[in-house]
Amino acid sequence: MPLHTSDTVKEFDFTRADFERVRALIYSRAGISLADSKQEMVYSRLARRLRATGIHSFGKYLDDLEAGRLGEEFESFTNALTTNLTSFFREAHHFPLLADHAQLLRGRDNSAPLTIWCSASSTGEEPYSIAMTLCEAFNTLTPKVEIIATDIDTSVLATASEGMYGLDRVDKISPERLKRFFLRGKGRHEGMVRVRPELRQLVTFRQLNLLSDSWPLGTQNGGQFDAIFCRNVMIYFDKDTQRKILARFVPLMKPHALLFAGHSENFLYVSDSLRLRGKTVYELNDRRA
Repeated sequence: MPLHTSDTVKEFDFTRADFERVRALIYSRAGISLADSKQEMVYSRLARRLRATGIHSFGKYLDDLEAGRLGEEFESFTNALTTNLTSFFREAHHFPLLADHAQLLRGRDNSAPLTIWCSASSTGEEPYSIAMTLCEAFNTLTPKVEIIATDIDTSVLATASEGMYGLDRVDKISPERLKRFFLRGKGRHEGMVRVRPELRQLVTFRQLNLLSDSWPLGTQNGGQFDAIFCRNVMIYFDKDTQRKILARFVPLMKPHALLFAGHSENFLYVSDSLRLRGKTVYELNDRRA
């Protein structure tokens, strides 16, 4: 029977079987566990894909998707169901700690660049916040740092690489930071700002699925990081998936690396390799060099 999650008449029938198929597909592809409460969201976002592909039923769309008859549609399907809530300096308490951590590490070894992995970059606000923090920590627009920013969603990565935002997206950034790190748009870009090129050059954006067998991070130092940001990502995974991802993070962390989590995430219940360093910040239990 059709599954209608409100009293509004739907453009397409959406059955319980359709919803369960979507849940299974997005879990197998991206590890995302969709709750029953996400039925309305799933219908709304995938109805756009039906319109875009000219398909008139969820059953046909899912049949064609699974059979590989829709070309690159699996990427659009995944993008549609990925949540990308973000903002500049979100969970602001993390950034002073990152600055202190970077200065401490630079004091110990000034020869190699500091390496940071932002594992869910969304539209770029988080990796650019990291970049601004490190520029301020070392008082230069060209600090010796390498920031890798990844996301499963190719559409948000395109926005992130462009580094262009409406004024409403930067309204909580101080005037000093706006002046130092952004350029105001003119002409057809009136009402927009763009991240300065020096800042954009600090960040390399790559498409990456945390569930993939390989993580093509492409760092210059052999693949270990001084800090990993994995904030507000694990909440979409079940405990088994969380455990597997954290187990893969551990060998990518240098002995004194920090792992930053989201405010509603607790990694201690899924990994005994980590210990709490501060508010939603973790370090390795075994920190031997």
